Amino acid sequence: MRPLDCLGFSLHQFAMTKTLLVFGFGYSAQALARILMPRGWHVIGTTRDEIKAGDLLNAGIEPRIWPGAAMGPALKAATHVLISAAPDAEGDPVLALLQGEIAARATQFAWVGYLSTTGVYGDSAGGWVDETAPLNPATERGRARVAAETAWRAIDGLPLHIFRLAGIYGPGRGPFEKVRQGTARRIIKPGQVFSRTHVEDIAQVLAASIDRPNPGAAYNVCDDDPAPPEAVIAYAAELLGLPVPPQEDFATAEMTPMARSFYAESKRVRNDRIKDELGVVLKYPDYRAGLRALLADEARGG
Repeated sequence: MRPLDCLGFSLHQFAMTKTLLVFGFGYSAQALARILMPRGWHVIGTTRDEIKAGDLLNAGIEPRIWPGAAMGPALKAATHVLISAAPDAEGDPVLALLQGEIAARATQFAWVGYLSTTGVYGDSAGGWVDETAPLNPATERGRARVAAETAWRAIDGLPLHIFRLAGIYGPGRGPFEKVRQGTARRIIKPGQVFSRTHVEDIAQVLAASIDRPNPGAAYNVCDDDPAPPEAVIAYAAELLGLPVPPQEDFATAEMTPMARSFYAESKRVRNDRIKDELGVVLKYPDYRAGLRALLADEARGG
């Protein structure tokens, strides 16, 4: 990556500016940046892709190639940090490289957010869970997230906030394309329910937490209506005026191990804390409102 000043940015320029450093600048971080940047925030985002780095730069975001770029200057400039990078086989990738530097600057940051998953709760056989539920993940992905949450919490003085995200959807990540292509599947597993969340609601929860920091807090980020996955596909087909895909029995359906693992957990996730503590009013309180909005946005050419 070229030196920062060659990109048109100067760390001195942002000395008095709120600066968000995002590790793993992806879908959710983009939505948050769309809220913060019009407020005058400077955003730094890491990416593994040189082409995406150029896209970030064109969007007014300071890109950093990960791993490889020296992160010291970005950490020094950051007032707020968001960790959106998933753990890998070696654990949390950010802590693996930067734990010492982050720990040394822990009290510098006004807010640190970690994007986790509701998978940390494991299976509740369709029952309700809130942030006080024990962490008992049923998958390797969930166990890796619990380990990462624990490692971040162990940094003394870090103003950490954990956000446990349900299944994410939004522009470019809805079921409509699969329904149109005839590849959508309605897998039926009796009693199976998932919670989900629109990316714009994730962004507004993060922004609300930044405005009302409460270090040590964990928040479930999901809508009000946990539902069977086949119901979402059926509603998408109905909105498009296309045939509803036939049912397939989970027990006999051909699925990859990864796809099948998503059915290992069934739970309904409560979201009262984001409303009561952060004052969030969901833009999309259920999948029906979210899918209608996505289709309307498509029609407008969004």
